[in-house]
Amino acid sequence: MKKKEKTNVMRVLDSKKISYKEHYYGDTEAISGVEVTEALGQNPEKVYKTLVTTGKTKTHYVFMIPVAEELDLKKAAKAVGEKSIEMLKSKELLGLTGYIHGGCSPIGMKKLFKTMIQAGADQYDTILFSGGKIGFQVELSFADLQKVVPVEMAELCK
Repeated sequence: MKKKEKTNVMRVLDSKKISYKEHYYGDTEAISGVEVTEALGQNPEKVYKTLVTTGKTKTHYVFMIPVAEELDLKKAAKAVGEKSIEMLKSKELLGLTGYIHGGCSPIGMKKLFKTMIQAGADQYDTILFSGGKIGFQVELSFADLQKVVPVEMAELCK
């Protein structure tokens, strides 16, 4: 286990006095979200990936879906009232959000974007998602996530 390192996500949660559990998986070869869940011994249905998109109106949106699922772009567009959306290009991610691919978290982005999560996320006591840096995940309740980022639920997966 690596020495205690605080990511920006953890600093934001600390500043809002929100309790969370940190998970470190940087000592593994895990790359995909499913590999990360296996490395952490977690249920892949409660581990979420953070995806950033651009709508036809050039507005950016954040979607959180279980790591083993795939975002349905039509459902996602409907959920945010857009005609269509597309995934943000990886090279644009850092400048827009402050995060790199594989370490993108809904908490602590440069700007607050409309954020949607797959319906059912509230059925778990806690959910996990990126801690804002590759190798780090944070675990907290859906209610606590909503205290930091206004998240709405919708059917988003294929």
